[in-house]
Amino acid sequence: MAENNMNIKIENHGVIPKEEEQATPEELYARLNEKIKHYHPSADELQMIEKAYNFARTSHGDQRRKSGEPYIIHPLHTALILADLELDKESIMAGLLHDVMEDTSVTREVMIQEFGEEVTDLVDGVTKLTKLDYDVDKVEKQAENLRKMFLAMAKDIRVILIKLADRLHNMRTLMYMTPEKQKEKSKETMDIYAPIADRLGISKIKIELDDLALRYLEPDKYRELVVGVHERLEHREEFMSNLIAEVAGHIEKAGIKATIDGRVKHYFSIYKKMAMQSKTLDQIYDVFAVRIIVDNVMECYGALGIIHEKYTPVPGRFKDYIAMPKQNMYQSLHTTLIGPNGQPFEIQIRTFEMHKTAEYGIAAHWKYKENITGDSDNEEQKIAWLRQILEWQRDLSDNHEFIDLLKDDLNMFSERVYCFTPNGDVKNLPSGSTPIDFAYSIHSAVGNKMVGARVNGKMVNIDYKIQNGDRVEVVTSNNSTGPSMDWLKIVKSTQAKNKINIWFKQQNKEENISKGKELIEKYCKAKGIILSDILKPEYTERVRLKYSYKEWDSLVASIGHGGLKEGQIVNKLVSEYEKDHAVQVTDEDVINAANTSKNSNENRRNGSKSGIIVEGMDDVAVRFSKCCSPVPGDEIVGFVTRGRGVSIHRTDCINIMNLPDIERVRLIEASWAADEGQQDGRYMTEIVIYANNRVGILTDLSKIFTERNINVNSINSRTSKSDIATIAMTFAIQGTEELNSLIAKIRTIDSIIDIERTSS
Repeated sequence: MAENNMNIKIENHGVIPKEEEQATPEELYARLNEKIKHYHPSADELQMIEKAYNFARTSHGDQRRKSGEPYIIHPLHTALILADLELDKESIMAGLLHDVMEDTSVTREVMIQEFGEEVTDLVDGVTKLTKLDYDVDKVEKQAENLRKMFLAMAKDIRVILIKLADRLHNMRTLMYMTPEKQKEKSKETMDIYAPIADRLGISKIKIELDDLALRYLEPDKYRELVVGVHERLEHREEFMSNLIAEVAGHIEKAGIKATIDGRVKHYFSIYKKMAMQSKTLDQIYDVFAVRIIVDNVMECYGALGIIHEKYTPVPGRFKDYIAMPKQNMYQSLHTTLIGPNGQPFEIQIRTFEMHKTAEYGIAAHWKYKENITGDSDNEEQKIAWLRQILEWQRDLSDNHEFIDLLKDDLNMFSERVYCFTPNGDVKNLPSGSTPIDFAYSIHSAVGNKMVGARVNGKMVNIDYKIQNGDRVEVVTSNNSTGPSMDWLKIVKSTQAKNKINIWFKQQNKEENISKGKELIEKYCKAKGIILSDILKPEYTERVRLKYSYKEWDSLVASIGHGGLKEGQIVNKLVSEYEKDHAVQVTDEDVINAANTSKNSNENRRNGSKSGIIVEGMDDVAVRFSKCCSPVPGDEIVGFVTRGRGVSIHRTDCINIMNLPDIERVRLIEASWAADEGQQDGRYMTEIVIYANNRVGILTDLSKIFTERNINVNSINSRTSKSDIATIAMTFAIQGTEELNSLIAKIRTIDSIIDIERTSS
């Protein structure tokens, strides 16, 4: 009665199935059609999916991927992964269309007109924020994109399923990216996307993302692991085949219908165990496992009894995830046993339904599928953590803090401890959690009023590490003064840390407001800023909105407890004030003084430390404009600014050339000082380099700058869909002679298309 598979499964993660490799778009679409017909044969639905495919193919046109393939190949593979999860037609359509709004000229309005709001919202949820400044911190960009994605997920969980499919295919084709991009994408995948797949119980995707990320983050160790596992498989294949047959025989004699096979653990799981336990591959005894799949829960425990009767269990190596499922609703019995020749091996026992949930997670029973009966509590439990993340989004204005909190929470998910409330309810907490974590997992009020705890009936310290099976009781008191700052060093869960921080922010708000006001006043005094001028409602309101606080006092309190720096807020207020106010000395006064001086031929010269001579003006501040970054040798002109002295521009600066006639009266003659003392001075300038993208181009550029002892202040690079790299470089230079020589040298580099100085 037991079916057994004599072949041991070894997952070849990161390899696109051979029938899909090098396939044409037409062939891939035909396979997509076949997969969908297998679980959703409706002709109307297939017609809508075909419309989405044709629309995406036309929209992407001649766009190509790094591999040289037509771009439509990527959306098709994304849709195929979604079809493997047996998702609904809207998800498949969104998978085909997911890059249309981001990478083509198609607008949201056109998408709604063609495919309706439901599909458009799914596509929009997957689409990255494209209006972020390129110079924005990478963490800031990542945080803003993740915030947008989580908000979309909360409305419709299918957004993350599409995003995971998109990321999986991108990781499968990562070999076409630069080594820097490979590591960057792999790190993000391992930190964010694989743990999200784990949270949603989609092990089929989670496992492959982990293995692919490991391949690029630790290439040498990955290759060693692959070779080592295959060698051991060859040596142990006969042993494992005999063992599977033997186990199948025992199960069959007991009259239990089962499917039995063997598998090899995925590479990342083995690598993680080797790293955490400081073991070699030879010392990991559960590299190979036997899986028994039966019809119902009773047969799971029946099969377990038979296996424990026939083989000796290894003490402490039994886990019952059926009675106490993982937080992602994974269920199975895990037990490690001693084999016939003394070799340990692992067995997993589960039902077919549990197996489907383990492979596909929330996608296995998603409520958007038709003809689903039963309640959706399990599905709601799987995304309950999303509510928590949305709370963090509201409470945390700092993007770096949000990213750290998110990564901590996701990374803690895999290692959990199970304990009980006094009523017998199960609590699932991060490994290493304390009674404080337990208290806050019940309710914020319980944590805030906690004064002690009992574990298994005995009083324990609040830093006690909860063990599996512990019965925990929180002792509270209305006279409690609330949590201590020391608790933040003790707690393990991000939920508890966040709730403690919120308590302090609220509880000490008045004190923090007072401290914040004091810090603002001190800063203004030190900088000579008149506080009453900038603290007017019209300015505080603009700054409050910019930082997304509900009221001004909350922003001030944030300064008080260190969440914001007083300098950045005061400077923003000053900036808003200056928008509405001219300087005390009027523009006319400054310009008339300059003109009068010119007309009387009093060519007094201002030779400042900047090496600039401004005709007809004494004691005036001179600064170099960032828009065109003039250097000695450039023809220059001065521009009398509002309250910031004279700004020096190149005469070919776009801003000067396009200056309105009414503003041209502000232009004033300026020239470079001939003072020998200025010859060693260096001036910041910026060039933009256009090149055909290739590996090593940044190295070639860096070599030239190093050889010439030129200090590079900043470098920003981006690549267009047509694979043209735009590289902006800011550096210090002595003058145009050195700059022209440098540009001439850069032009000799292979792949360089053009170089221009910044003037915008």
